[in-house]
Order: sequence, then structure tokens, then C-alpha cells
Amino acid sequence: MRQQLLNKFAEVFGDKEGARVYFAPGRVNLIGDHTDYNGGHVFPCALTLGTYGVARRRADDELHFYSMNFEEAGVITSSLQELQPSPESQWADYPKGVLWAFEERGMKIPAGMDLLLFGNIPNGAGLSSSASVEVLTGYILCDLFGFDVDHVELALIGQYSENHFNKVNCGIMDQFAIAMGKEGAAIFLDTATLQYQYVPVVMQGAKIVITCSNKKRGLADSKYNERRSQCESALAQLQKVVDIKSLGELDEVAFNRYADSICDETERKRARHAVTENRRTLQAVEALQAGDLHKFGRLMNESHVSLRDDYEATGVEMDTLAEEAWKVKGVIGSRMTGGGFGGCTVSIVEEDAVEDFIAQVGRAYRDKIGYDADFYTVEIGNGPCRLQ
Repeated sequence: MRQQLLNKFAEVFGDKEGARVYFAPGRVNLIGDHTDYNGGHVFPCALTLGTYGVARRRADDELHFYSMNFEEAGVITSSLQELQPSPESQWADYPKGVLWAFEERGMKIPAGMDLLLFGNIPNGAGLSSSASVEVLTGYILCDLFGFDVDHVELALIGQYSENHFNKVNCGIMDQFAIAMGKEGAAIFLDTATLQYQYVPVVMQGAKIVITCSNKKRGLADSKYNERRSQCESALAQLQKVVDIKSLGELDEVAFNRYADSICDETERKRARHAVTENRRTLQAVEALQAGDLHKFGRLMNESHVSLRDDYEATGVEMDTLAEEAWKVKGVIGSRMTGGGFGGCTVSIVEEDAVEDFIAQVGRAYRDKIGYDADFYTVEIGNGPCRLQ
């Protein structure tokens, strides 16, 4: 892969002298969705799928971007003096946003660069291709220009750029999971404090299977920002009757006591999901640490139901994938993962049932939705690195 990428870089940019090759993973969230911007807990892991980058420092201040996933766009050019979003949204706005965020934090980038990217994360699948690009770009900037930035700060810079440059009001989970990924472990993260611990994911003869709905989605133009706004409104109403900084501070008993203070029924449902999903995440991690994979799976299923009924973030594609998965013998748990409104499900499937799972769910999905889903049996991988 490394040599192929260098050869493509030479083809696009004339030669490969001085070019360096990098990788940053994608992520999947095992449980805890739409809790990260509500001060709750999440439980994601980095994947061995992700984004490769080849980068080289330039002698001038020009920026040249090329993606093997969007070859029709050709080389997109900009400069360090033109760090602003394109009038028509482009993939290159994500690496540009990270350069902008570095400079916003007082880290003056001394020269331009040539950057080629290739991602083997399915486009629009909800496995955080955008956050993978952000963390990768930040890692490259540190390596090329000598900035001293730890991986937690890399995650925060990626989130800041996506919030303020790309105008997507995302939480910290995606960038954190990617920057801090560790092989064989998921990250139990308190998004309110950024305290975290690595929890070994012992699958006991089971596999993680990601099913991509192939319904394209984009966070910026989805209902994501609307859901976040609804949670903020619900929180503001709760704060009039109870002293909390985030929905993540409430358990179900306290939420039920004060829920009537949220006037709008839809906002009440959104807040209920944030509260119950946070509790499910705590219980799921405890179950995994106790070796109870089946309880973990039941909590995954309950998470999907809450995302479907209270958060209304699933849609017919995600519901079909999860509900058909639940019918298959050997499926321990299955749920929508990520922002929703398209994207992927994550399932834990007994190893000898994976083939049947793919066949049965794939057939049912095609019959109902009219096109195919794609299936990926994945491994948990490390965070960003330079490939020597």
C-alpha cells in the first residue's frame, strides 16, 4: 500500500522526493450515540480501516490537495493566505479547516504542502471519514513542521475545525476515538471531563461486523444540528428546576422527576434518549468488563430502539438492518452507530454465524430497500501513525 500511494503521489505531483506516508483510522461507536455533546459517556474504538495520506512540505505557501476517492475533482489548490471554506463545499475543506485551526491556536504554519489522501472507509458510511481526515492532517502538520501537540489536543483541534470551519456541530467522540485508538481496546470516555480508560474488547468467539446501508449521508445537511439544538433547549428548561450542567448528569429517576419541565414533547424525547443512552453505556462497559457479552448485546439492541423511537435518528434503512439482524441466530447485538440518518449498523455476531448473518440481512435489505448493503468484518486498531 505504501509504495502504491507514493507512486500515485509522484503521478499527481511530479515526483515523490521528500514525501512521507501516514495513516489515521476510522472509528465505530459500540454504544453511546448522541451522548457526546450532552456531557455523557461514549464507548468507541478505532478501526484498521481509515485514511492514508502522503504529504510533502513545499518551498512556497501553496496548498495542493488530491483525493483518490474524489479523483474527478482533480488537484484542489489553495494557499496559507486563503484558509476559508469553499463557496461550494469540497472535501478539501476538512484538511484546510485543520490548518486554519492550528493557526487559530497560535501555531503558524511556515510553508505550504502537497497532500494526497486515500480512504478505505466507505464514503458517507458514518464511520467518521471526516474526523479521520482531520486527525490525520493534524498528525501530518506535527510531523512535517515540528509542532508539539499531544493526541488529546489533536482531537480537540479536529473538533474545533469541524465546528467552526465546516459548521458541523459535532461532539468530541469521533476525533478522540481516532486520535487515541488502541489495538484490541475500546475507549470508555466521559465527554464532560475527557477522562478515559481503555477497556479490552474480548469477543469470545464473536466478530464485529459493520453493515453499510449505502444511503449517503452528510452531517452538515442532516438533522444532526437540529437534534443538538433540541437537546440544548431541553437542558435549558431542566436547568430552571435542577442544578445540572449537562443531560449526562441525570439518571432515569431524576430525569423522570423533572421531565415535565420540558414543555415540548419532542424535546422531552430527545433528552430522554440522551439520559438513558448514557446509563446504557455505563452498564454496557460494566457488562463487558464482567465478561457478559450477551448483556452488552442486549444493551446495544435497546440503544437502537431508543435512537429509533426517542431520537428518531435511524430511518427505514437503519431499522431494516438492525431489525433483520435481531432475527438471525448467533447475533449477540446490533444497532445503528454514529450520527444516524443513514450510515451503518454495528453488530456483534458469533464467528460461525457471520456468513448466515451477511446472507440473511443482505437479502432482506435488498428486498425491502431495493439496493445492496455492504458488510465489513473489522478489527480494532491503533491511532494515527507514520508508515515507515
